[in-house]
Amino acid sequence: MNYTYQYLPWRGINPETFAFYHSKTKVDDEGKPISIGFKYPDGWFKVRELSKKAFHTQGDIKPGLFGRNLYDHGSHKCVVITEGEADALAFWQVTRVPAVSVRSASTALADCTADYSWLQSFERVYLALDGDAPGRQATADVARLLDRERTYHVRFTRHKDALAYVEAGEQTELMNLWERSKKYLPETLISSLSEFQAILEREPPKGVPYPFDKLNEATYGIRTGETVLVTAAEGVGKTEFLHAIEHSILTKTDWKIGAIFLEETTRRHLESLASIELQRPCHLPDSGCSHDQIVGAVNKVLGMDDRLFLDTTFGSFSTSDLNDQIRFLVSGCGVRCIMLDHVSMAVSGSERTEDERKALDHFFTTQEMMVKELDYSLIVVSHVNDFGQTRGSRWGSKVADVRIHLDRDLDNGSNIVNISIKDKNRFGGKTGFIGSYIFDPLTRQYKEVANDNPDRKSNPGWPGQITGQDSQGSQDAGQALVS
Repeated sequence: MNYTYQYLPWRGINPETFAFYHSKTKVDDEGKPISIGFKYPDGWFKVRELSKKAFHTQGDIKPGLFGRNLYDHGSHKCVVITEGEADALAFWQVTRVPAVSVRSASTALADCTADYSWLQSFERVYLALDGDAPGRQATADVARLLDRERTYHVRFTRHKDALAYVEAGEQTELMNLWERSKKYLPETLISSLSEFQAILEREPPKGVPYPFDKLNEATYGIRTGETVLVTAAEGVGKTEFLHAIEHSILTKTDWKIGAIFLEETTRRHLESLASIELQRPCHLPDSGCSHDQIVGAVNKVLGMDDRLFLDTTFGSFSTSDLNDQIRFLVSGCGVRCIMLDHVSMAVSGSERTEDERKALDHFFTTQEMMVKELDYSLIVVSHVNDFGQTRGSRWGSKVADVRIHLDRDLDNGSNIVNISIKDKNRFGGKTGFIGSYIFDPLTRQYKEVANDNPDRKSNPGWPGQITGQDSQGSQDAGQALVS
C-alpha cells in the first residue's frame, strides 16, 4: 500500500499549525488518515495512531522538548510547556506564543532539565501540563527546577488539556486561562486576595449540639472536620456518655452515625438507645419494658433505615482495617459522625507495648488527615493512666481538636460526672472545668448540678473554671453558633 504525508486538520487544529510544527499526517491510498508524526529536535518522531489512542516512536529517542528548535533563545518574552505535542500546537494556534511539549508526564523533569538553559532565556515560563494527577505531579516537579519568579501556572478548569479546549471551540476560554495565569504555587499553598476572599465568604462552620449545655457553651457544638477525644479512667462512664451524644444526634439532626463500640454487643448498644428514649433501663430483666416497646423506641430514635451503621465487631481491629472501615462508612454510606469506643481496644491484640504505641500513633495520624479530607466528625474514646495521660500513646491528645475529660468519684460510688476540657479546644479556645452532671441509672438521663457540688471539690485535679469569656458571654455565643 502506498502512503502520502500531508498537513491535515485534526480536532480543531488547522493545517497551517501542523505545517509550522512540521507534523504531517500519514494517509493511505484511499485517503484515510492513519497517524500523525511529531518530529522532535533531534530528528526522531513520536507517532500517534488515529484509529486508537496509541503511540510509538521512530529513531533514537533523546530527552528534550518538542518544538524547541522552532524558537531561538529568548526570541519571545514567554514560552508555554504542555504535556502533549498536540496541546502545544493548540496553544500556539490560540496564543501565537512559543509552545513546546514534554514527551510525557513521567519524563517532564528530564525533558525540561535537558533544555534548561533554553527555558531560562525566556522572561516567563507557563506550565500548562494536564490537569489530572500525573500532570499535577509533573507540574510540581518542573516548577522546582525553575525560578519561581518567572514560572506561571495555567490551571485548566473545564477540560484537562489545551487540545480539549480547541476541540470544543473554546479558544477564548483557553486564552483567558493563559492571560489570567498566576505565579506557580504548590496546590497546598494559596496567596492571592481573591482566594482569601473566597474562603472568607464561605459560611462559617456550625456545630450540632451536645446534650450538655455547658459543653456547648465551651465548644460551640460538634463540627465535621474535627476529632473529639473523650478520656477518662476505667469505670467512669464513657460509654454512657457517648450513648447520650449518639441519641441526641440521631433525634435532633439528620446526621448519619457510624458506631464502632468494641466492648459492647450490638444488642446492648440498641438497648442503650432505647433506654434513653424510654427513660428506663430496658436492658435489665426487671425494667418492665416489653420487646415491642424496645423495638418501637429504637425505630423512633432512628426513624428510617441507614441512619445508624452499627459495626458488629467485638474486640480488636487492625488499625488498617479500622481506617478502611471508617473511610467506607463516610465515603460510601454518607456518615457524618464516627463514634469509636474505644481506641485502646482496637489495638489490644498487639503483644508488644512498642507495637501498640506505633499502631495508635498510626491510627490517630491517619484519622487526622481523613477527618479533614472527608469532612466528618470523629468522637473517639481513650482510657487514661494514673497520671491522666492517654493510654498507650500521647499522640491522640496532641492531634485532637477537642479533648473532653470525664471524672467521677468511684471510691464513694458517686453518679456525678465532672466534665472538663483538658489541653485542647481549638475552635472554642476555653479549657478547664465545664460542669457537673448527675447520671440517673434508672432513667438513663443526665441532669446538670451546681458547680459547687462536693464531688468536684473533692477532686483536686480539676479545680478551675473555664478560661476565657464569662459564663453568660460563652452561653450567648454558643447558642448563636450551635445549630
